[in-house]
Order: sequence, then structure tokens, then C-alpha cells
Amino acid sequence: MAEPKAGKKGSQTKVDLASIAGLLVGVGGIVGGMLLEKGELHDLYQVSAGIIVLGGTIGAVLLTSPMAALGRAVKHLGLVFFDKANSASNTIEEIIEYATQARKQGIVSLEQQVNTVQDPFLRKALNLAVDGIEMSQIRSIMELDLNLLEQDGEAEAKVYEAAGGYAPTLGIIGAVIGLIHVMKDLADIEAVGHGIAAAFVATIYGLVCANLCFLPASAKLRSRLQDSVRIRELMLEGVLSIVEGLNPKLIRTKLDAYLQQQAASAKKPAAARGKAAGQPVSAEG
Repeated sequence: MAEPKAGKKGSQTKVDLASIAGLLVGVGGIVGGMLLEKGELHDLYQVSAGIIVLGGTIGAVLLTSPMAALGRAVKHLGLVFFDKANSASNTIEEIIEYATQARKQGIVSLEQQVNTVQDPFLRKALNLAVDGIEMSQIRSIMELDLNLLEQDGEAEAKVYEAAGGYAPTLGIIGAVIGLIHVMKDLADIEAVGHGIAAAFVATIYGLVCANLCFLPASAKLRSRLQDSVRIRELMLEGVLSIVEGLNPKLIRTKLDAYLQQQAASAKKPAAARGKAAGQPVSAEG
């Protein structure tokens, strides 16, 4: 009998076209609207405003976030544009292959294949199963891993959520600093007008960074986390079904139904969290 192709089908990196398109459309809409109002691109180029907003935001985030969470958040920023989650259908197929072998040759026969499984969560669960650990203990151990995964992922999302809260306020501070500079010399009215216009560029930077970068990144990371947790819950149910000795066809039916139930139950909570985390921030806040 052919050995299961462990880990070869699961994880695939896919470009998230929605994230890329959203960023391009957002920036294009802002720039396009400005050009329609006969503005010029160089009007938005203010190095000092960028330093105040970005520097101040980074400093505030450093004060707020633990270094471990901050490091993970920076490392996983690519997940906003690339989806590395395991495919649910491929995961089910992989589990069915293991279930078929375990049913025919015994669960101990999986020992040679376990170490080749790429996903660490599935590999650990299968190792526990092969070692003869009871189902209740396997569930307890793996659910603890899931809780830790959720806590770490939520901490990473909160880093960008915090940045989205600080950036608009730093933009207002930048605008006030610019106005202070302008008010020092009111003799040249034309220069005062240009100075006031330039001062408000910092406010634009803060609002754009918050509502087009930081808050969307936070919401996307939470979405990736939910997908990852759902796949791992699916893996756990599959491994427990193998330990229980269920027929592979029954396991497939069970996992398909479980996946549909997960997707249905996650819609309302996910929408609520996304709304709370991704709502626009006004200049007043």
C-alpha cells in the first residue's frame, strides 16, 4: 500500500489579491480625488510630517506592546498580502489517507509517516495518537496549543490596532506643530496660507496610515488567525476520529460537516470583531 503523502498537500502560499487591490484602490482614490480638485502631488510631500506621525506612532507602539508580540507582528506582516493557511480540502484528504492506513494496519503503522508531516500541530496530534494517549488527553493537550495560538495571534493584531489608534492623534500633533511655526510670522499672508495648508498634511498622514494601513492590517491578521484555528480544529477532530477507529468514509463525512458548521458559526462573531477592529478613526479621536 502506498504511504500517505504527508505534508505535501497542506500548506500553500497564495497572493491575497483583495489586499493588494484594496491598498491600490484606496491610495488611488485619495490621490485621484486630490488631482480632480486641481491639487498637486508635491502638496502631500512633507518629510517633517512623516517623521512626526510615523516616528511618534512607532514610539507609542513600542511603549504599549511587549517586544515578543511586536517582533511577531512585524514578522507576520506579510500575511496581510499572502495567505499561507492550509487548504481545508487538502487537509481532509491527508487525514483520510492516515485513517485508511490506520484502519488497515493499525494506528502504530503511522509512526514512520508522522515525522514527515509539515504542519507542527497535526504532527504533534498524530504523535500523541501513535503513542497511545487517551482521546480526552489528546484533546486537552491540543486545545491548550490552540488557546496559545489564539492568544499570540490576537496580541499581534493588537499591535497594529494600537498603531491605528495613535496615528490620527499624532497627525493632529503634527498639524499643531506646523501651525505654531506658521503663527510666528504673520506678515506675509500668502506664506501663512501655504504654511497652514502644509501643516494639515500631517493630519492626512495620520488618518491615511490608520484607516488604510494599520487598522486593515489588524483586521486581516485576525481573519488569518481564525482560518488557522479552524483548520487546526479540523485536524484535531480528524486525529481523534482516527484514534476512535472510525471508518474513513465516515471520517470524511464528519469532517465535511464539521467544516461547514465551523464556517457558519464563525460568520457573525467574525463580522462583529472586524467591525469593531476596523472602523474608521476620525480626526477627533
